Amino acid sequence: MDQTLRSRIEVALDSIRPYLEADGGNVKIVELTEDMVLRLELLGACGTCPMSTMTLKAGVEEAVNGRFLRLHA
Repeated sequence: MDQTLRSRIEVALDSIRPYLEADGGNVKIVELTEDMVLRLELLGACGTCPMSTMTLKAGVEEAVNGRFLRLHA
């Protein structure tokens, strides 16, 4: 993965990490595919939380998409 792109994704994830860490979790990048599919892993308490799907959709996905929409606007 391109380091500049990885850095941009990490900045986006950093905006949501304090909320994940407050609940005993975190998120890490697993891979970014050639067709721009970002695979993430929820860590710690977030990995087994029944709300993890909502966390990914409403929290992590919004943070990453919002950050990239602003960067590319």
